[in-house]
Amino acid sequence: MDISTVFQILEHVGVLAFAISGALVAIDNETDIFGVIFLSFITSFGGGIIRDLCLGLPVPLFFTPNYTSLLLVCLVTSLAVFFFAMLFKNRFVKNEKLLDTINNYIDAVGLGAFAVAGAKLTIAMGYKSPFMVIMMGMTCCIGGGMLRDIMLNQIPFVLRKRIYALAAAAGSGVYYLLWVLSVDDAIAMVIGAFVTIAIRVLATVFKWNMPRAINFSTLRAQLDVENEKECEEEAKEEILK
Repeated sequence: MDISTVFQILEHVGVLAFAISGALVAIDNETDIFGVIFLSFITSFGGGIIRDLCLGLPVPLFFTPNYTSLLLVCLVTSLAVFFFAMLFKNRFVKNEKLLDTINNYIDAVGLGAFAVAGAKLTIAMGYKSPFMVIMMGMTCCIGGGMLRDIMLNQIPFVLRKRIYALAAAAGSGVYYLLWVLSVDDAIAMVIGAFVTIAIRVLATVFKWNMPRAINFSTLRAQLDVENEKECEEEAKEEILK
């Protein structure tokens, strides 16, 4: 298969997955139809726009034929998710946890597709530094989701839960390594995407998280229990007196 075809397929898969993910998050936050469409677009294209600006590229979103089809995929997908949720709202709410799990798997597919797409474009622009390739591959994946979460006044998901940015960096890094080893580009892209998807799915299944300095919710709960015990002991001492 021609490498340009593989690249376009990965881009369309990534947009489709991130459009669904963005729409589900928007619906969960009770935005209207415009909010669902807009946040789907931000999730799908925000990271790519940030990547292009960092690479000094003219953002091709509005004038490249390939991006016209990507925009249509995003629009149709976001509308389909919106009307599905509106028509089956009771089922949607009852199965919210299941939908969240499904969303994580869909998001993993988008993450894998954009990780290698971002890395490939960076190399194509002449940036051969592994740090630059991995950073741009990761930015392409997480930038849109971060912008979406900030617009919803939330701490970006990537900064607080699951193995997310690390999965994108791993996939980009694997693609770069295979490129250095002169492995067929199509194969390298598929393997890089698979690595990202696998790490992200495993993190979802086994609930892996990056370490935190302090888990405030757990620590506060423990301190509350300790304070209650101290109060009970003091009360008992007062009674004995």
